[in-house]
Amino acid sequence: MDKRPLGNSGFAVAPLALGGNVFGWTADERTSFQVLDAFVAGGFALIDTANSYSRWVAGHQGGESETVIGNWIARRGRHDDVVIATKVGSDMGLGHKCLKRIHIVEQAEASLRRLRVERIDLYQSHWDDATTPLDETLEAYDRLIRQGKVKAIGASNLTAERLAEALAVSRSKGLPRYATMQPHYNLLVRDEFEGPLQRLCVQEGIGVIPYYSLAAGFLTGKYRSEADVAKSVRGPGLKKYLNQRGAAVLAALERVAARRRATMAQVALAWLMGQPGIVAPIASATSVAQLEELMGAARLELAAEDVDELALRSDSGQRT
Repeated sequence: MDKRPLGNSGFAVAPLALGGNVFGWTADERTSFQVLDAFVAGGFALIDTANSYSRWVAGHQGGESETVIGNWIARRGRHDDVVIATKVGSDMGLGHKCLKRIHIVEQAEASLRRLRVERIDLYQSHWDDATTPLDETLEAYDRLIRQGKVKAIGASNLTAERLAEALAVSRSKGLPRYATMQPHYNLLVRDEFEGPLQRLCVQEGIGVIPYYSLAAGFLTGKYRSEADVAKSVRGPGLKKYLNQRGAAVLAALERVAARRRATMAQVALAWLMGQPGIVAPIASATSVAQLEELMGAARLELAAEDVDELALRSDSGQRT
């Protein structure tokens, strides 16, 4: 399988990233291990998590996903064949997002312990922190890189303006540079990435690993009504897609999937994989069967007519 450079991180990965948000939440450790094993066996390598996964669950403190991944790494006795990407910056009990020097250093140590590794392959700023100078954040990453505790850094949820500012600080002060960007991007949500941010990422060679690639499962076609969303823990967040535009996107996905003898999820991921700047869309799985379907997207080639149809049905003023 062809591999794509993960920006200037020094890594190259197959075009699908495994989302770790479900590990220790909707996938228990045993199931998570099975999914992780199947992902690597399928020729893939990029595993994305965060220190905050899964604080949103009652009784969880954050770090549950990293702990599961760390136990998996310890069980198999290696992690040189995978790229572990985690994040810092979410509210971990402070009451606000934070990218201050001391917080980054402390949280990196905690993530290293949970992941049971000596080095984080890709350490990402989860959210912007306008109250902390960019040079302070980047200096913290510089310290961790010099100590051998982090290989490369990335960012998530930054605007084009803030990413440009960060890159300028890196250049002017000789500090580490963001190698990757993790935006919210899929067939339904396009305006947050397409336009200035996408152009900047392509121009600067920043590898893009979008999250919510399947719109929290909506683009699989499983959620068509209020009754459908009521069956899922993610359901309440999907109601916003139950409208004319959401229905039009699903209809286009169905037609393309039928032509290509693929599933709607595979088509939605394959579309993302073909967009400028995209290295590997992130998708999570709670079973090996579900993962096998997702991995099939990397083998699916969409024709120009497919891309045109999906674009026509999903634009609705979203392009910038």
